[in-house]
Amino acid sequence: MRNILIIGAGRSASCLIRYLLKKSHEENFFITIGDLSLESAQKFTKDHPNAKGVLLDIFNEEQRNEAIRSSDIVISMLPARFHMEVAKDCLKYGKDLVTASYISDEMQELDAAVKEKGLVFMNEIGVDPGIDHMSAMDVIDRVRERGGKIILFESFTGGLVAPESDDNLWNYKFTWNPRNVVLAGQGGAAEFIQEGKYKYIPYHRLFRRTEIIKVDGFGKFEVYANRNSLKYQSVYGFNNILTLYRGTIRRVGFSKAWNIFVKLGMTDDSYTIPNSEKLTYRQFVNLFLPYSPTDSIELKLRHYMKIDQDDLIWEKLEELDIFNGKKTIGIKKASPAMALQKILMDKWTLNEEDKDMIVMYHKFGYELDGVKKQLDSNMVIIGEDQVHTAMAKTVGLPVAIASLKILNKEITTPGVLRPISKEVYSPILEELKDYGISFNEYPKKYTGYNPDNVGG
Repeated sequence: MRNILIIGAGRSASCLIRYLLKKSHEENFFITIGDLSLESAQKFTKDHPNAKGVLLDIFNEEQRNEAIRSSDIVISMLPARFHMEVAKDCLKYGKDLVTASYISDEMQELDAAVKEKGLVFMNEIGVDPGIDHMSAMDVIDRVRERGGKIILFESFTGGLVAPESDDNLWNYKFTWNPRNVVLAGQGGAAEFIQEGKYKYIPYHRLFRRTEIIKVDGFGKFEVYANRNSLKYQSVYGFNNILTLYRGTIRRVGFSKAWNIFVKLGMTDDSYTIPNSEKLTYRQFVNLFLPYSPTDSIELKLRHYMKIDQDDLIWEKLEELDIFNGKKTIGIKKASPAMALQKILMDKWTLNEEDKDMIVMYHKFGYELDGVKKQLDSNMVIIGEDQVHTAMAKTVGLPVAIASLKILNKEITTPGVLRPISKEVYSPILEELKDYGISFNEYPKKYTGYNPDNVGG
């Protein structure tokens, strides 16, 4: 019997494990789930005869080596920064590896050694990155096979709250790592190409440079730019593309309100606040406001940020209970970003009955037989419940399907890979349709770059 090792049993692993458990009998494999929490490792197995949960600390070299050595393929569902410990052992013991994370520079450096051993290290096989790559390449290759040339590509993804569970003024709840949400956009300017011009958006302007998209049946959304779209020029073979723009989806109005936190400095993670654990939410807000012996914190904030009292943004801030003088941050040596995250988690954590939603939207502009054409493509997935969320489904299922195909030698090209070859994306996209994960495509009149436009 073959052995699959899954390292990390967080929320995104639920649908991955469910898929593999269902396939384990017919495909003749055993699943070992390793996690730093034994309870987490065992919670999904439910006494299944082909699975077990074990305690696994990846920084315990003996434990890690034994688990990886005993497997036929390793699936790392750990945070991205921990993959390398696993990857080096997979290389050492000759085991294939699958992750949903972006390929780091360190991981890429293993490419030659991985190829030499004939191993498959598949990365970026979740939702974003993952389904975005596969669905995009499916259209791009179809256009190229007909002799066409891609001249515009825009791609946006958002983890949101489902409409039936959308009950706050921000139209948002945390559906993945809250820390990543709070720190989104930091670490450098957003870089992209728009109508033949290179564009840059610094962090302090990111949430005021948004665009509006429409998704049939779900209305309007806004998008803001991801940090670096330019790296996808080489990944997708877009050497001469005129527009290349990737971004994140939110409901309309979110970014304008979020920008208040950015301008105040509350999303800063570069320093810690003394005695942060004792600060009330109200005192935390006051840290970022000018001193006044007479004005209230509310009045200072409105004046400082130029927010009218009847502005919806003010209602959004009040809804977060940030002026509460009794609740405390309760985190020692907290950065502003950590404190803000604590406040937001009080209000934006999904309730037990809530469902999440993944929205993905692509726009393709291409030239075929001398005519410019456009194709819009979108996917909307709503979660089943708090365990089998849309996020867990769209991350876990591609990981699971790819892992099984690698195990069965249906995907064999060696190296440090992402799912952009037809050998990989075509069968995975086809199987994902069985689980309700598919795209609707809409031919449109081309609205992109016009070489006769002035400015830009």
